[in-house]
Amino acid sequence: MPAEKFARIYTRAAKRKGGYEKLESMLSMPLSPSELATIGDNRFLSEFTKKVFQSGFVWRVVRQKWPNFEREFFNFDIEKILLMPDEMLEQKATNPDIIRNLNKVRTIRENALMIKSVQQLHTSFSKFVSEWDTTDIIGLWDYLKKNGSRLGGNTGPYALRFLGKDTFLLSRDVEGYFVARNIIEGSSRSKRSLLAIQQQFNNWQQQSGRSLQEISQIVSMSVGDNHISND
Repeated sequence: MPAEKFARIYTRAAKRKGGYEKLESMLSMPLSPSELATIGDNRFLSEFTKKVFQSGFVWRVVRQKWPNFEREFFNFDIEKILLMPDEMLEQKATNPDIIRNLNKVRTIRENALMIKSVQQLHTSFSKFVSEWDTTDIIGLWDYLKKNGSRLGGNTGPYALRFLGKDTFLLSRDVEGYFVARNIIEGSSRSKRSLLAIQQQFNNWQQQSGRSLQEISQIVSMSVGDNHISND
């Protein structure tokens, strides 16, 4: 069963959400590359860290404690983080003001190292991310997975989405669409599956002129149980 044309998906999503205007009001847009490039690299480290701690944990608790994280880790200043010795990280990991998980606390310095290495080649990490070609967004996912710490799976992609980088997300509904249409088999995270998914998003982008973010949201809203009535 081949993938549908994007116009068909869009029409179905609009019908499920109460009309075209309602659907459009529910969409969010990524930042432009120039806007993304102005974000401080400490904000990337902050968001990577937040998503690492939210993985497998109650998101609400992480949000409540986040001001404490910002305070304890110097607003995620890259240079200050890199000066933190093991002993300081271990001490921070015992602080009840944050979430006490030493392995996750260690990722803060490890991901700061990744950002620092990119800065040395690309001026800033935000510039590096802003210039990454979205027709190969899975390549950026792979970079974060291989060079960062605990940024594989949905952790890296969700952080990128929150920060404004144009990316699709493999939510349960989006993944389900690709499985149902026999576009992928087995794990959605296999190299073969990711390449097929990227290619299909590229095709939809050519058909619609929309961002990957909008397309991802529309596909998600076109399937599953997330209906909204017209009442």
